[in-house]
Amino acid sequence: MTPDHELPELVLPGDYLGAAEEFLPGRGTYEHGGRIYASLLGTPAVDSRDRTIRVQPRNSVPEVEEGDLVYARVDEIKTAMAICTVLSTSTSRRPVPGKPEGTVHISKAKEGYTETLSGEFAVGDVLIAKVLQGRPSIKLSTAAATLGVVAARCQVCHALLNLNARPPTCPRCGHQEHRKLAKGPHPLSPDAHGPDPG
Repeated sequence: MTPDHELPELVLPGDYLGAAEEFLPGRGTYEHGGRIYASLLGTPAVDSRDRTIRVQPRNSVPEVEEGDLVYARVDEIKTAMAICTVLSTSTSRRPVPGKPEGTVHISKAKEGYTETLSGEFAVGDVLIAKVLQGRPSIKLSTAAATLGVVAARCQVCHALLNLNARPPTCPRCGHQEHRKLAKGPHPLSPDAHGPDPG
């Protein structure tokens, strides 16, 4: 088998990648008769830590994995958790298939004590969150300063809040609200996109 840097840039399903005695088959590959083949169209690579050979698919469908950052919409707030729909990963504009459900436990909403989740999020908010667990259920955290709400609507008139104001303020009716905000500029707030079309 050639070294990693000499692997072809693109392989097709069925292309030979290496001997099973030298490498372990990873994602996007299969073993047959002691030989490892590509199972999909993509870019091959060898993980030097465990000698696993993988194929990263072209036009891959986003998958939610532990450690990923994801965008999620808050659908329901309960006493101990916020139930969300995972929309996409932070590195892909493609939606996550199946609109999987994720949860933010009250202990993972922010650093320190959280008295109530309804004081940190509201239904309809869009969060950027870290995936603590990808399977069998998706568990999310917004505790870090860079994580939290990145888009929210006013609970009075439903216009997009200006999250760069302190506290977050509705540009339409002037109502002020509290959110556990992701630190930094918020590209989804109205001052980044012009007037709220709603």
